[in-house]
Amino acid sequence: MKQHQNVSRRQFLKAAGLMAAGPLILRRNLFGADAPSKKINIGMIGMGRQAMYANLLPFMQSEDCVVTAVCDVDSWRLAQALNAVRKYYGKTVCKGYRDFRELLARPDIDAVMISTPDHWHVPMAIAAVNAGKDVALEKPITRTINEGRILADLAAKHQRVFRVDSEFRSLAHFHKAVELVRNGRIGRIHTIRTGCPRELFPEEPATLTPPPPELDYDFWLGPAPSVEYMQKRVHPPHNLKSRPGWMRNLDYCDGMITNWGAHLNDIAQWGAGTERTGPVEVEATGRFHSDPVWNVLESFKARYKFANGIEMFYEMGTAHVRFEGEKGWVQVAAPGQLTASDPSLLRQKIGPGEIHFPLRTEKKDFIECVKTRGRTLEDAEEGQRTTSLCHLAHIAIRFGGAKLAWDPDKEIFPGNDAANKLLQRPPLRAPWKLE
Repeated sequence: MKQHQNVSRRQFLKAAGLMAAGPLILRRNLFGADAPSKKINIGMIGMGRQAMYANLLPFMQSEDCVVTAVCDVDSWRLAQALNAVRKYYGKTVCKGYRDFRELLARPDIDAVMISTPDHWHVPMAIAAVNAGKDVALEKPITRTINEGRILADLAAKHQRVFRVDSEFRSLAHFHKAVELVRNGRIGRIHTIRTGCPRELFPEEPATLTPPPPELDYDFWLGPAPSVEYMQKRVHPPHNLKSRPGWMRNLDYCDGMITNWGAHLNDIAQWGAGTERTGPVEVEATGRFHSDPVWNVLESFKARYKFANGIEMFYEMGTAHVRFEGEKGWVQVAAPGQLTASDPSLLRQKIGPGEIHFPLRTEKKDFIECVKTRGRTLEDAEEGQRTTSLCHLAHIAIRFGGAKLAWDPDKEIFPGNDAANKLLQRPPLRAPWKLE
């Protein structure tokens, strides 16, 4: 199946019908039964591109919650968010913050949606859990395997509702493929193949300048190394549409291997029934982009082996998931093409006594579980395991393609001290140490 290799996530969401359509201009009555005091109070942390086009509107549209706080270290972005919320509700119900800790200190905030650059995900999520908040966290939820374990264990210990904010389990074609596979329609699975889109590296100058006046750059860096400002590292000022530069820099993000990998590899784990464990072996090769600022992977290939004998192959090229079994195969490819070795497979119905998964958006899943205190369809443990798949490949690449044994229970490379050192990132800048 031929596909465009550089399909963007925005194009994918549009094709899947999940993009917010048009400006945030709808209004809803907040009086009587719709009074904010009867709803879940949501705080939004990080009001950049992802928050504004994908995360904010669904929470405002929900009849069960109200967005009562927004936060960003960029005052222009903060103003855009406040304006959008006030315009939607038709009255002032929302307060803006530059420091997320002030938002978390509010006792009336029940839950938070974190949509920041990746290097902030775990420190903010841990702070939110410790503050007694339920957490929806953009993927990839971690930068390293060890910090993901800290977060997953903490969320479980404090019994906080946690949702990895990946919408792929909510897309009908992925949902259909997984239910077919989990119910044995292609027999015992022996191979899974996944892929992510290629990273693009457009021309952009690496020019040192003072930070724009609206950006608290030191706070934006937070736990990351202290370096001088350049726009290429951060995001274009007064722009909520373009892909930010931080997504291509290893101080803040791991690039496509975790960005789209957190979507597609989650579906692979879900379909295989291994979403709460991991492989026993990994090997990978790849090439990092040779730019002093944009230095994430520009290509890679990885192979995993699981204890049940399944082999999984993950590479950069096209966004897809393919399950191969003894009786045939099922594949889902972006932006929404579901195919099978036998087309009649796709017309089969899942019976009442078979395995079923709820089909609802990631935001509805989170909100419903905040209300019921149930477990979300992709909680912190599953997010940890999925993101770990990506990190394992990243580590294997640094070892030049060597085959590495992995213990998914202890989450270590047995007897390999050099590899185990890469399970955690360098010490975070104070005061952002993980506790």
